[in-house]
Parts: sequence; C-alpha cells; structure tokens
Amino acid sequence: MPTVKMTIGILSERTQCTVATIRYYEQIGLLPQPERSSNGHRYYRDQDFERLTFIKRCRDFGFPIDQVRSLTNLFEDGDRACVGVRNLAQAQLEQVRAKMAEMRQLEAGLEAFVCSCDAGCTGGLTRDCVIFDQIALSGATAARFVATEVKRT
Repeated sequence: MPTVKMTIGILSERTQCTVATIRYYEQIGLLPQPERSSNGHRYYRDQDFERLTFIKRCRDFGFPIDQVRSLTNLFEDGDRACVGVRNLAQAQLEQVRAKMAEMRQLEAGLEAFVCSCDAGCTGGLTRDCVIFDQIALSGATAARFVATEVKRT
C-alpha cells in the first residue's frame, strides 16, 4: 500500500491539531521534520499521522511534553518492558488525582462564598458583599500560612 502524502493543513484537519502545534512539535523534535517539496511545502506520511494522533491523545490525557516524549519513544520501540509505560501512566494518574482534590477544595470554598452571600447580602450593594471579605480573609490566611512555613525552614 503506497504512503499517502498530506499537507500540513490536511494533517491538521485529520488530527484536530492546529498547524502551529504541529510546527511546534516538529521544532522540539516530537515529530520528525517532514519531506518538503521544491516549493517548500511540508508533506506528511501515514506514520506522521499516527505519531501525531498518539501525541495528541497523550496531551489530551494531560501528559507533559517530557512524558509524551518518553511515551512516544516507548510506543515506537515495542521491544521494551511495559512497566515503563505503566509507571508513566501511574505518575500521571497521581497528578490528576491531586488536581482533582485541589479542585474539590476550590469548589467547596466557592460554594461557601455563594451561600454566605445568599444568606447575608444578596440584593445589596457590592461594597457590602461578604464575598469580598471572605476572599480577602482567605488570602490573608494563605499569606500567614506561607509566612509561617518560610520561618520554619
């Protein structure tokens, strides 16, 4: 089966990756430099499409560029131990769970702000809104915590 050559626009459309992103991945070495025609146009092969699709899916799962590079190398070298892939996925899972915990805390704080506003000042003037006081207090509390931690070290 012959290799289909695609322009960067077609590759972008097929992978739902922007042209700028494709160029960036080439620049940092995640994608190989494509063939170029005599007029300088880039032409991509099926293998480039597969690699870019894999990279995009890794990014969709939140893997940072360095880990994408490692996963891409493992993907292309199928003779290495699977445990390397598993360990990268486990590390990313832990990062996602930590972010989710932070988001749940953020959600609880915002919910408390809204509830206190509903109970105390909804319908009043913005200068009397309790959310401003709570945000300022939250910031002061965080600043005191950071100052305390700095003194400990």
